[in-house]
Amino acid sequence: MLNTAADGILRHASIGALEFETGGYLPEVVLGYETWGTLNEDASNAVLIQHALTGSTHVARGDSDEPGWWDPLVGPGATIDTDKYFVVAANMVGGCYGSTGPASPAPDGRPWGSRFPMVTIRDSVHAEARLADLLGIRRWHAVLGGSMGGARALEWAATYPERTARCAVIACGAASTAEQIAFAQAQVLAIRLDPNFNGGDYYEGQAPVDGLGIARRIAHINYRSEPEFEYRFGRNAQGTEQPFGSVTAAGRGRYAVESYLDHQATKLAGRFDANSYIHMTEALMSHDVARGRGSVAEALAGVDSEFLVAAVDSDRLYFPEQSRQLAAALPNPVKVHMIQVPTGHDGFLTDIHQLHDELSASFFPRG
Repeated sequence: MLNTAADGILRHASIGALEFETGGYLPEVVLGYETWGTLNEDASNAVLIQHALTGSTHVARGDSDEPGWWDPLVGPGATIDTDKYFVVAANMVGGCYGSTGPASPAPDGRPWGSRFPMVTIRDSVHAEARLADLLGIRRWHAVLGGSMGGARALEWAATYPERTARCAVIACGAASTAEQIAFAQAQVLAIRLDPNFNGGDYYEGQAPVDGLGIARRIAHINYRSEPEFEYRFGRNAQGTEQPFGSVTAAGRGRYAVESYLDHQATKLAGRFDANSYIHMTEALMSHDVARGRGSVAEALAGVDSEFLVAAVDSDRLYFPEQSRQLAAALPNPVKVHMIQVPTGHDGFLTDIHQLHDELSASFFPRG
Protein backbone atom coordinates (compact mmCIF):
# COMPACT_ATOMS: atom_id res chain seq x y z
CA MET A 1 0.00 0.00 0.00
CA LEU A 2 1.27 3.48 -0.85
CA ASN A 3 2.10 5.99 1.89
CA THR A 4 -0.62 8.65 2.22
CA ALA A 5 0.15 9.95 5.70
CA ALA A 6 0.44 13.65 4.83
CA ASP A 7 -2.16 15.86 3.14
CA GLY A 8 -1.43 17.80 -0.04
CA ILE A 9 2.16 16.59 -0.46
CA LEU A 10 3.35 15.45 -3.89
CA ARG A 11 4.19 11.74 -3.99
CA HIS A 12 5.17 9.38 -6.78
CA ALA A 13 3.94 5.90 -7.67
CA SER A 14 5.42 3.54 -10.24
CA ILE A 15 2.64 1.88 -12.24
CA GLY A 16 4.86 -0.18 -14.56
CA ALA A 17 4.91 -0.26 -18.36
CA LEU A 18 2.11 1.40 -20.29
CA GLU A 19 0.80 0.79 -23.81
CA PHE A 20 -1.02 3.69 -25.42
CA GLU A 21 -4.11 3.74 -27.62
CA THR A 22 -2.19 4.96 -30.64
CA GLY A 23 0.48 2.26 -30.36
CA GLY A 24 3.05 4.03 -28.22
CA TYR A 25 4.80 2.34 -25.31
CA LEU A 26 6.65 3.43 -22.20
CA PRO A 27 8.63 0.79 -20.28
CA GLU A 28 8.09 2.47 -16.93
CA VAL A 29 5.55 5.12 -15.91
CA VAL A 30 5.43 7.13 -12.70
CA LEU A 31 2.36 9.09 -11.64
CA GLY A 32 2.63 12.09 -9.37
CA TYR A 33 -0.28 12.33 -6.95
CA GLU A 34 -1.49 13.98 -3.75
CA THR A 35 -4.01 12.83 -1.17
CA TRP A 36 -6.10 14.40 1.59
CA GLY A 37 -7.86 12.63 4.43
CA THR A 38 -7.79 8.96 5.39
CA LEU A 39 -8.96 5.94 3.42
CA ASN A 40 -11.50 4.03 5.50
CA GLU A 41 -11.32 0.32 6.19
CA ASP A 42 -13.41 -0.82 3.23
CA ALA A 43 -12.01 1.89 0.90
CA SER A 44 -15.51 3.20 0.21
CA ASN A 45 -14.80 6.89 0.87
CA ALA A 46 -12.29 7.54 -1.95
CA VAL A 47 -12.81 10.53 -4.27
CA LEU A 48 -10.79 11.18 -7.42
CA ILE A 49 -10.46 14.81 -8.55
CA GLN A 50 -9.16 15.42 -12.07
CA HIS A 51 -7.15 18.51 -13.00
CA ALA A 52 -7.67 20.69 -16.09
CA LEU A 53 -5.22 21.13 -18.96
CA THR A 54 -2.46 23.07 -17.17
CA GLY A 55 -3.59 22.17 -13.66
CA SER A 56 -1.53 20.34 -11.07
CA THR A 57 -2.20 17.73 -8.41
CA HIS A 58 -2.49 20.44 -5.75
CA VAL A 59 -6.26 20.66 -5.46
CA ALA A 60 -6.33 21.98 -1.90
CA ARG A 61 -4.23 23.15 0.99
CA GLY A 62 -2.59 20.48 3.06
CA ASP A 63 0.40 20.13 5.30
CA SER A 64 2.39 22.45 3.02
CA ASP A 65 -0.28 25.20 3.46
CA GLU A 66 0.18 26.12 -0.22
CA PRO A 67 -3.15 27.32 -1.71
CA GLY A 68 -4.87 24.80 -3.97
CA TRP A 69 -6.92 25.41 -7.11
CA TRP A 70 -10.16 24.07 -5.58
CA ASP A 71 -9.70 25.16 -1.96
CA PRO A 72 -13.39 26.12 -1.53
CA LEU A 73 -14.38 22.56 -2.43
CA VAL A 74 -11.92 20.32 -0.59
CA GLY A 75 -10.76 20.29 3.02
CA PRO A 76 -11.90 19.76 6.61
CA GLY A 77 -15.54 20.84 6.81
CA ALA A 78 -15.66 21.78 3.10
CA THR A 79 -18.09 20.43 0.50
CA ILE A 80 -15.82 17.41 0.11
CA ASP A 81 -15.01 17.06 3.78
CA THR A 82 -11.58 15.48 4.18
CA ASP A 83 -12.49 14.49 7.74
CA LYS A 84 -14.92 12.08 6.04
CA TYR A 85 -13.58 11.47 2.52
CA PHE A 86 -10.22 10.39 1.14
CA VAL A 87 -9.35 12.62 -1.83
CA VAL A 88 -6.84 11.72 -4.54
CA ALA A 89 -5.53 13.91 -7.37
CA ALA A 90 -3.10 12.51 -9.95
CA ASN A 91 -1.06 14.33 -12.56
CA MET A 92 -1.98 13.05 -16.00
CA VAL A 93 0.67 10.97 -17.76
CA GLY A 94 2.47 13.28 -20.19
CA GLY A 95 2.22 16.18 -17.76
CA CYS A 96 4.94 18.05 -15.89
CA TYR A 97 3.73 18.00 -12.29
CA GLY A 98 5.23 14.75 -11.09
CA SER A 99 4.18 12.19 -13.72
CA THR A 100 6.24 10.72 -16.52
CA GLY A 101 6.20 13.20 -19.38
CA PRO A 102 8.30 14.41 -22.31
CA ALA A 103 10.83 16.06 -19.97
CA SER A 104 11.34 12.83 -18.01
CA PRO A 105 14.48 10.76 -18.66
CA ALA A 106 14.13 7.82 -21.04
CA PRO A 107 16.13 4.61 -20.44
CA ASP A 108 19.08 6.18 -22.28
CA GLY A 109 19.17 9.02 -19.76
CA ARG A 110 18.04 11.69 -22.21
CA PRO A 111 14.61 13.36 -21.98
CA TRP A 112 11.90 11.59 -23.96
CA GLY A 113 11.24 14.80 -25.90
CA SER A 114 10.04 14.07 -29.42
CA ARG A 115 9.97 10.33 -28.66
CA PHE A 116 7.16 10.62 -26.13
CA PRO A 117 4.01 8.85 -27.39
CA MET A 118 0.68 10.54 -28.04
CA VAL A 119 -1.56 10.39 -24.98
CA THR A 120 -5.37 10.20 -24.98
CA ILE A 121 -7.89 10.82 -22.22
CA ARG A 122 -8.53 7.07 -22.22
CA ASP A 123 -4.82 6.36 -21.72
CA SER A 124 -4.88 8.66 -18.71
CA VAL A 125 -7.77 6.78 -17.15
CA HIS A 126 -6.06 3.40 -17.64
CA ALA A 127 -2.98 4.76 -15.86
CA GLU A 128 -5.09 6.18 -13.02
CA ALA A 129 -6.81 2.82 -12.57
CA ARG A 130 -3.42 1.30 -11.79
CA LEU A 131 -2.78 4.02 -9.23
CA ALA A 132 -6.14 3.22 -7.66
CA ASP A 133 -5.11 -0.43 -7.44
CA LEU A 134 -1.90 0.54 -5.64
CA LEU A 135 -3.89 2.67 -3.21
CA GLY A 136 -6.26 -0.23 -2.52
CA ILE A 137 -9.26 1.49 -4.11
CA ARG A 138 -11.53 -0.81 -6.09
CA ARG A 139 -14.40 1.65 -6.53
CA TRP A 140 -14.45 5.43 -6.29
CA HIS A 141 -17.16 7.03 -4.20
CA ALA A 142 -17.00 9.79 -6.82
CA VAL A 143 -14.86 11.00 -9.72
CA LEU A 144 -15.14 14.65 -10.67
CA GLY A 145 -13.39 17.36 -12.63
CA GLY A 146 -13.81 20.46 -14.74
CA SER A 147 -12.81 21.12 -18.36
CA MET A 148 -10.23 18.46 -19.27
CA GLY A 149 -10.79 17.08 -15.78
CA GLY A 150 -14.44 16.64 -16.70
CA ALA A 151 -13.43 14.70 -19.81
CA ARG A 152 -11.33 12.38 -17.66
CA ALA A 153 -14.13 11.94 -15.13
CA LEU A 154 -16.59 11.02 -17.89
CA GLU A 155 -14.11 8.57 -19.39
CA TRP A 156 -13.77 6.88 -15.99
CA ALA A 157 -17.52 6.26 -15.89
CA ALA A 158 -17.51 4.85 -19.44
CA THR A 159 -14.34 2.75 -19.15
CA TYR A 160 -14.69 1.53 -15.57
CA PRO A 161 -18.41 1.85 -14.71
CA GLU A 162 -18.08 -0.78 -12.00
CA ARG A 163 -15.40 1.36 -10.32
CA THR A 164 -17.21 4.73 -10.55
CA ALA A 165 -20.17 5.10 -8.21
CA ARG A 166 -20.68 8.80 -8.96
CA CYS A 167 -19.40 11.07 -11.72
CA ALA A 168 -19.44 14.87 -11.91
CA VAL A 169 -18.68 16.41 -15.30
CA ILE A 170 -18.24 20.18 -15.06
CA ALA A 171 -17.73 22.61 -17.97
CA CYS A 172 -17.15 19.83 -20.49
CA GLY A 173 -19.13 17.86 -23.06
CA ALA A 174 -19.10 14.31 -24.38
CA ALA A 175 -16.47 15.11 -27.01
CA SER A 176 -14.27 17.94 -28.24
CA THR A 177 -16.01 19.85 -31.00
CA ALA A 178 -14.58 20.97 -34.33
CA GLU A 179 -14.22 24.52 -33.03
CA GLN A 180 -12.41 23.37 -29.89
CA ILE A 181 -10.07 21.27 -32.01
CA ALA A 182 -9.47 24.27 -34.28
CA PHE A 183 -8.46 26.53 -31.40
CA ALA A 184 -6.30 23.74 -29.99
CA GLN A 185 -4.51 23.24 -33.31
CA ALA A 186 -3.58 26.93 -33.41
CA GLN A 187 -2.06 26.61 -29.93
CA VAL A 188 -0.08 23.49 -30.81
CA LEU A 189 1.26 25.03 -34.01
CA ALA A 190 2.33 28.19 -32.17
CA ILE A 191 4.65 26.02 -30.09
CA ARG A 192 5.84 23.78 -32.91
CA LEU A 193 6.71 26.78 -35.08
CA ASP A 194 8.81 28.44 -32.38
CA PRO A 195 12.44 28.47 -33.69
CA ASN A 196 13.59 26.95 -30.39
CA PHE A 197 11.19 23.99 -30.51
CA ASN A 198 13.71 21.75 -32.31
CA GLY A 199 11.14 19.08 -33.04
CA GLY A 200 10.48 18.72 -29.32
CA ASP A 201 14.12 18.10 -28.37
CA TYR A 202 14.96 21.47 -26.83
CA TYR A 203 15.96 20.45 -23.32
CA GLU A 204 19.65 21.18 -23.75
CA GLY A 205 18.96 24.63 -25.16
CA GLN A 206 16.43 27.44 -25.03
CA ALA A 207 12.85 26.34 -24.43
CA PRO A 208 10.18 27.51 -26.92
CA VAL A 209 8.71 30.00 -24.46
CA ASP A 210 7.54 32.42 -27.16
CA GLY A 211 5.43 29.76 -28.85
CA LEU A 212 4.11 28.55 -25.51
CA GLY A 213 3.21 32.13 -24.64
CA ILE A 214 1.23 32.57 -27.85
CA ALA A 215 -0.57 29.27 -27.18
CA ARG A 216 -1.51 30.51 -23.73
CA ARG A 217 -2.81 33.80 -25.11
CA ILE A 218 -5.09 31.96 -27.55
CA ALA A 219 -6.33 29.65 -24.80
CA HIS A 220 -6.87 32.40 -22.26
CA ILE A 221 -9.10 34.37 -24.61
CA ASN A 222 -11.37 31.29 -24.62
CA TYR A 223 -11.10 30.86 -20.86
CA ARG A 224 -12.53 34.31 -20.14
CA SER A 225 -15.50 36.20 -21.61
CA GLU A 226 -15.90 39.21 -23.89
CA PRO A 227 -17.97 41.16 -21.32
CA GLU A 228 -15.21 40.67 -18.73
CA PHE A 229 -12.53 41.90 -21.13
CA GLU A 230 -14.63 44.92 -22.01
CA TYR A 231 -15.41 45.72 -18.37
CA ARG A 232 -11.86 45.27 -17.09
CA PHE A 233 -9.85 46.66 -19.99
CA GLY A 234 -11.97 48.22 -22.73
CA ARG A 235 -9.70 50.19 -25.07
CA ASN A 236 -7.56 51.50 -22.24
CA ALA A 237 -3.82 51.89 -22.62
CA GLN A 238 -1.46 50.00 -20.35
CA GLY A 239 -0.23 52.63 -17.93
CA THR A 240 1.62 55.38 -19.77
CA GLU A 241 2.06 53.32 -22.93
CA GLN A 242 0.58 54.74 -26.12
CA PRO A 243 -1.03 52.06 -28.29
CA PHE A 244 -2.33 54.63 -30.77
CA GLY A 245 -0.35 57.56 -32.09
CA SER A 246 3.38 57.96 -32.48
CA VAL A 247 5.38 54.76 -32.74
CA THR A 248 8.91 54.55 -31.35
CA ALA A 249 11.73 52.32 -32.55
CA ALA A 250 10.61 49.79 -29.95
CA GLY A 251 7.13 49.68 -31.48
CA ARG A 252 3.77 50.94 -30.30
CA GLY A 253 2.57 50.80 -26.73
CA ARG A 254 0.13 48.16 -25.53
CA TYR A 255 -3.54 48.20 -24.76
CA ALA A 256 -4.31 47.03 -21.21
CA VAL A 257 -5.80 43.77 -22.45
CA GLU A 258 -2.55 43.02 -24.30
CA SER A 259 -0.60 43.51 -21.10
CA TYR A 260 -2.96 41.12 -19.35
CA LEU A 261 -2.42 38.41 -21.98
CA ASP A 262 1.34 39.01 -21.89
CA HIS A 263 1.26 38.45 -18.13
CA GLN A 264 -0.69 35.20 -18.47
CA ALA A 265 1.75 33.98 -21.14
CA THR A 266 4.83 34.74 -19.05
CA LYS A 267 3.32 33.15 -15.96
CA LEU A 268 2.57 29.86 -17.73
CA ALA A 269 5.93 29.74 -19.53
CA GLY A 270 7.59 29.92 -16.14
CA ARG A 271 5.82 26.85 -14.77
CA PHE A 272 4.85 24.54 -17.63
CA ASP A 273 6.74 22.43 -20.16
CA ALA A 274 5.94 23.20 -23.81
CA ASN A 275 5.94 19.52 -24.84
CA SER A 276 3.54 18.70 -22.01
CA TYR A 277 1.29 21.52 -23.20
CA ILE A 278 1.20 19.92 -26.65
CA HIS A 279 0.48 16.46 -25.27
CA MET A 280 -2.25 17.67 -22.88
CA THR A 281 -3.83 19.73 -25.65
CA GLU A 282 -3.81 16.87 -28.14
CA ALA A 283 -5.20 14.54 -25.48
CA LEU A 284 -8.13 16.91 -25.04
CA MET A 285 -8.53 17.09 -28.84
CA SER A 286 -8.89 13.27 -28.72
CA HIS A 287 -11.68 13.43 -26.14
CA ASP A 288 -14.70 11.50 -27.40
CA VAL A 289 -16.41 9.20 -24.95
CA ALA A 290 -18.21 7.52 -27.89
CA ARG A 291 -15.07 6.66 -29.87
CA GLY A 292 -15.34 2.98 -30.75
CA ARG A 293 -18.54 2.68 -28.71
CA GLY A 294 -21.28 3.87 -31.08
CA SER A 295 -23.26 6.98 -30.16
CA VAL A 296 -22.84 8.84 -26.88
CA ALA A 297 -26.04 7.24 -25.60
CA GLU A 298 -24.76 3.79 -26.60
CA ALA A 299 -21.37 4.45 -25.02
CA LEU A 300 -23.03 5.30 -21.70
CA ALA A 301 -25.95 2.85 -21.87
CA GLY A 302 -24.38 0.36 -19.48
CA VAL A 303 -23.20 2.99 -16.99
CA ASP A 304 -25.15 3.07 -13.74
CA SER A 305 -23.06 5.75 -12.07
CA GLU A 306 -24.96 8.64 -10.50
CA PHE A 307 -24.21 11.74 -12.57
CA LEU A 308 -23.96 15.43 -11.87
CA VAL A 309 -23.52 17.63 -14.94
CA ALA A 310 -22.76 21.33 -14.61
CA ALA A 311 -21.89 24.18 -16.98
CA VAL A 312 -20.78 27.80 -16.78
CA ASP A 313 -23.48 30.05 -18.22
CA SER A 314 -20.99 32.46 -19.86
CA ASP A 315 -18.63 29.75 -21.14
CA ARG A 316 -17.53 30.26 -24.75
CA LEU A 317 -15.13 27.31 -24.85
CA TYR A 318 -17.53 24.58 -23.67
CA PHE A 319 -20.96 25.98 -24.40
CA PRO A 320 -23.70 25.01 -21.92
CA GLU A 321 -25.55 23.32 -24.77
CA GLN A 322 -22.83 20.65 -24.86
CA SER A 323 -23.51 19.87 -21.22
CA ARG A 324 -27.23 19.65 -21.96
CA GLN A 325 -26.59 17.21 -24.80
CA LEU A 326 -24.46 15.04 -22.51
CA ALA A 327 -27.04 15.14 -19.74
CA ALA A 328 -29.80 14.12 -22.16
CA ALA A 329 -27.75 11.19 -23.49
CA LEU A 330 -27.27 9.58 -20.07
CA PRO A 331 -29.20 6.38 -19.28
CA ASN A 332 -30.99 8.43 -16.63
CA PRO A 333 -30.99 12.01 -17.96
CA VAL A 334 -30.20 14.67 -15.39
CA LYS A 335 -30.66 18.41 -15.00
CA VAL A 336 -27.69 20.61 -15.91
CA HIS A 337 -26.68 22.79 -12.98
CA MET A 338 -25.42 26.22 -13.93
CA ILE A 339 -22.50 28.15 -12.47
CA GLN A 340 -23.63 31.73 -13.01
CA VAL A 341 -20.68 34.04 -13.52
CA PRO A 342 -19.94 36.67 -16.20
CA THR A 343 -16.27 35.77 -16.59
CA GLY A 344 -16.46 32.64 -18.78
CA HIS A 345 -15.04 29.12 -18.73
CA ASP A 346 -12.73 29.67 -15.76
CA GLY A 347 -15.84 29.96 -13.61
CA PHE A 348 -15.48 26.22 -12.95
CA LEU A 349 -12.35 27.16 -10.98
CA THR A 350 -13.20 30.53 -9.49
CA ASP A 351 -16.84 29.89 -8.56
CA ILE A 352 -16.98 26.16 -7.85
CA HIS A 353 -18.58 27.00 -4.48
CA GLN A 354 -21.83 27.59 -6.40
CA LEU A 355 -22.18 23.80 -6.72
CA HIS A 356 -21.95 23.23 -2.97
CA ASP A 357 -25.66 22.51 -2.49
CA GLU A 358 -25.91 20.20 -5.52
CA LEU A 359 -22.80 18.23 -4.57
CA SER A 360 -23.78 18.02 -0.91
CA ALA A 361 -27.29 16.86 -1.69
CA SER A 362 -26.35 13.64 -3.47
CA PHE A 363 -22.60 13.14 -3.74
CA PHE A 364 -21.31 14.32 -0.37
CA PRO A 365 -24.12 14.49 2.16
CA ARG A 366 -23.40 16.31 5.40
CA GLY A 367 -23.36 14.54 8.74
